Amino acid sequence: MTMTTEQAAWFADTFEKLVANVGQAVLGKEHVIRLTFTAMLAEGHVLFEDAPGTGKTSLARALAATVQGSNNRIQFTPDLLPSDVTGVTIYDQKTQKFEFHKGPIFNNIVLADEINRASPKTQSALLEVMEESRVTVDGVTYSAGRPFMVMATQNPIEQAGTYRLPEAQLDRFLIKTSIGYPDHASTVRLLAGSNVKDRSKELPAVITTQAVADMADLAATAHVDTAVLEYISRLCEETRSAPETRLGVSVRGALAMVRAAKVWAASQGRNFVLPDDIKELAPVVWTHRFVMDPEAEFSGATAEAVLTRILADVAAPQQRTNA
Repeated sequence: MTMTTEQAAWFADTFEKLVANVGQAVLGKEHVIRLTFTAMLAEGHVLFEDAPGTGKTSLARALAATVQGSNNRIQFTPDLLPSDVTGVTIYDQKTQKFEFHKGPIFNNIVLADEINRASPKTQSALLEVMEESRVTVDGVTYSAGRPFMVMATQNPIEQAGTYRLPEAQLDRFLIKTSIGYPDHASTVRLLAGSNVKDRSKELPAVITTQAVADMADLAATAHVDTAVLEYISRLCEETRSAPETRLGVSVRGALAMVRAAKVWAASQGRNFVLPDDIKELAPVVWTHRFVMDPEAEFSGATAEAVLTRILADVAAPQQRTNA
């Protein structure tokens, strides 16, 4: 069943309230907040490549407060073990049974801080839960619940003692973006309220976690015309055949675009996806999935430039098709 125009209008109104609420704690970053909520409602995850002190923890807390969800922060370090993330099974001598003690991954919003500082083995502990929202420990599977979103961070400058995220893990992030420093006016507002250490504590809840799950289910019913699907497929094929890339956008990346575009369209009050939605989301949904050719990269080629050229070369469908 396709989303109705009335449902799309309700979705857009609720989405605006969510963004405005978080915007009270994270000043001057409306676009980033929109992208983060888009990832949440598309049931995906976000990778922030940012310098320290730009408000990533505040954003995670504000999101959790807005949807009445739980949140936790995991500081990734070289000595972090997979069980420190997922949890561990411990034998209880009183009951003479093994009991599973859940790790910090069992929260609605999990901030994986400096994820590239942990070993590849610990990073891989996130693969199953990010893809399937469940964790398997000692042969027993535990659900992570809904909503569930990993917000991972990595410092783009300081690379000493880090482990580069493998392509398989990067592919599991729906969106890669950065918060960046606030503008002058927002900085002045932050400084004026320096006595408030955590603005997220003052935020009222807008909806419940169950309502977030319902919104995600509703967004999934937005209509995507066959012409738009063919457009997405052609773009993906071009990223794979581009001379500057060794690997382009995978099928997982194409599916991620469809899910994200449905939420993006619904957030604007439409029950159908336009080619413009694909163009707007492509830089944050696709560029981190490229594996560039080393020689081309040495010559100055970037994933962003390759994608820009492909978007210009591949003709978008002209019709405006609704359900």
